[in-house]
Amino acid sequence: MNTTHRRRQAFYALPSAHWQMLAEPPFSILENFNRVDDAIDVNAEIADAILATGLSSFGLAANPDPEDPRQNWHGTANSSDVNKAHSTLRQFYRDWSAEGKAEREVCYDPVLRDLRDEFGQRAGSEEEEVRVLVPGAGLGRLVFEICKAGFAAEGNEISYHQLLASSWILNHTLGPQQHALYPHALHFSNLLSRDQQLQKVMIPDAHPGTAMMEAQANATPFGRMSMSAADFTVLYRNPSNEGVFDAVATVFFIDTAPNLIRYIEAIRHCLKPNGIWINVGPLLWHFEDGSNRSHGGNNEEHDQGIGEPGNVELTEAEVFCLVERMGFAIEKRQPAHERPLCGYIQDPDSMLLPLYRPSHWIARKQNA
Repeated sequence: MNTTHRRRQAFYALPSAHWQMLAEPPFSILENFNRVDDAIDVNAEIADAILATGLSSFGLAANPDPEDPRQNWHGTANSSDVNKAHSTLRQFYRDWSAEGKAEREVCYDPVLRDLRDEFGQRAGSEEEEVRVLVPGAGLGRLVFEICKAGFAAEGNEISYHQLLASSWILNHTLGPQQHALYPHALHFSNLLSRDQQLQKVMIPDAHPGTAMMEAQANATPFGRMSMSAADFTVLYRNPSNEGVFDAVATVFFIDTAPNLIRYIEAIRHCLKPNGIWINVGPLLWHFEDGSNRSHGGNNEEHDQGIGEPGNVELTEAEVFCLVERMGFAIEKRQPAHERPLCGYIQDPDSMLLPLYRPSHWIARKQNA
C-alpha cells in the first residue's frame, strides 16, 4: 500500500500514451512494481519469523483470544512504527550480510583492536573475565564479535524492534545464509539500474550458533553473551551496576543522547576503576529537531532516561572537554584527516552517498 500501490496509481495518472510507453521494454515499469512486491513478500518472511519468535518469548499466542485481555498484543501501527520496522530490516544488511562488511570494518574493527590491545592477555580467561558493555547494541553483531574475540559482552537496547530482531538472528536462525533479504527494494531514487534496487543478500553471513560450536570444538575462547532490554541511563546508573564493567564500547551511540551528561554519568558509574570507554561514531544529534524539548518542570530527583526533557548539541571539541571534566582521561584520539569514510546502511552503488567520518577515541576512568 505504501510503496507500490500508490506508485501504480501515480503511474496510471500519467497521460495514457506516456504510461503505455514506460510499461513496455526496456522500461517495464509495471513489471518492476511486481518484482518489488515479490521482494517485499520475501522481506516479510523475516518480519514474520521475528514476530513469531518474539511472541513465543513473551508467551503470547499468534492469534490472541479477544476475550482475554492478557493476550491482547494487537495494536495499530503508526508511521513511526512502520519506519522503525523498515529500518530494522535494512539493518540486517549492515550487521549480518557479507555485503555490509565494509561498513562493519570501519566501525567495529577499531573496537576489537582496542580491546585486544588493552585486555589481550585476559581474552578467554575464566579467572579474569573481561566484561564489556555495548549500549545501543542494535542487532547484536558487535556483541557477537566481542564474544568471538574471547570477551564477555553485554548488549543493551531500548528499541523493541531491535531487541526482537537481534534475538531472532542470534538465537533462532538455523545456519549461515539461510534467509534472503532485499535491503534496497523500497528505494526508487538515485539508481543506476533496477538490478541495483533488487539486489538480494543472504543473512546471516556468520551464524552465531555455528561459531559457538566451532569455538568449543577447537577449544578457542568464546565469551559469555547477554542482552538487557532497558533505558541505558536508568539501568546502568543503578547501584547494582556500579563498577562492574572493564570496558564500555559505544558505536554510533552517543549522539542518541538528548543530554550527553547523563550518558557519561552512566558510563562512569558502571566502569571499574581505570576501565576504558571506546567510542566510534559521528555526532548526528538525534534530538536536534527539538522533539525532546519541554516547557514543563524538570524533576531532578527522578531519572526519566531518554524521555527526560531538554536537549543540547555539542561539537566534538566540546564532547572531549565534557568527557575529561567528568572524570575521564582521553588517551587516544584519531585525527580527523586519518578517519576513514563510511556509510550507514548505504548502497555503495547509489548515485547519492551520504558518508560519515566517525570519531574514534579511548577514554580511561580516573579514580576519584
